[in-house]
Amino acid sequence: MSRLSNSAQRVQDALEEQGLTLAVMELPESTRTALEAAEAVGCQVGQIVKSLIFETQDTGRPVLIVTSGANRVNEERVGEILGEAIRTGSANFVREETGFAIGGVAPVGLKKETLTYIDEDLLAHEEIWAAAGTPYAVFKLTPEELKQITGGRVISVL
Repeated sequence: MSRLSNSAQRVQDALEEQGLTLAVMELPESTRTALEAAEAVGCQVGQIVKSLIFETQDTGRPVLIVTSGANRVNEERVGEILGEAIRTGSANFVREETGFAIGGVAPVGLKKETLTYIDEDLLAHEEIWAAAGTPYAVFKLTPEELKQITGGRVISVL
């Protein structure tokens, strides 16, 4: 087995710290977008976990929304749930808050503790696939494991 890149290893370590035996895989194909990831692992786009970092507009706090690859986050709705408007985090903000680049943000192993919401549509699948620190790394998990590793609150993101 080849050695994982530093970012992918950070995700693998975080999974193991949570007591899970999930395996990070680095692939030759890009998994940067939900469609690319679904094609690379052979699943439906809806089974891809997009880990998106938003920034609260007033306080500048990071918010992680893990959503189905088939969905687009309704920022206004999530802002209402949060009680503060949100906007998409810039590439610099995402890297500063998570330690990952856009396209490889994992739902675990983040640099800082981050408020997290989980798209309820992910719960409809037996298995889902999440990014693992790079645009070429993923890991398979269940929705229950996603809830465990993120501590996120399940909401409708639509």
